[in-house]
Amino acid sequence: MECEQCGAVLVGGSSRRRFCTPRCRQRHHRATVGPSERLSEGRWVRCVGKRPVTVSGRPASSTDPSTWSSWPEVQSSTAGDGFGVMLGGGLACHDLDHALDGGELKPWAREVLDGIRERVLFAEVSVSGEGLHLFVEAPEGPGHRRAVGDGGHEFYSRARFIRVTGDRWERPLV
Repeated sequence: MECEQCGAVLVGGSSRRRFCTPRCRQRHHRATVGPSERLSEGRWVRCVGKRPVTVSGRPASSTDPSTWSSWPEVQSSTAGDGFGVMLGGGLACHDLDHALDGGELKPWAREVLDGIRERVLFAEVSVSGEGLHLFVEAPEGPGHRRAVGDGGHEFYSRARFIRVTGDRWERPLV
């Protein structure tokens, strides 16, 4: 029998075993569960640049849920030039600016990632192609912004909009 993720031969253990390691099980889950299931339903909006808009193209608000939509509604809309999600309700984001150099994680960014204790739901490359967004489960609280290395680390867990690219960061987080 082979691991469903990497194809390694499964040795020993239960005959129902599907993965060789917890890491392969997690990678398989991340690859098969879409952002709509990973991130909170009903918190989605379209956007114009970094400005949130409703599926009809009107301004959206990070504090007014009546301006948010479901993932399917956002995907079927043609308003704006992209989509994003409203943070809060247990959904938070670590935003690392200028964390990548030629697609490789900078040392300071590795230190930040190593310090993240929340459960990571989804990791993606930001719109610039040089940053990372790590969506995590976290209670609502105050955000922070600080300079780190030659970049920055922001964390928000409430009343905040963040544009989502869907460009998964596939490298190991741990």
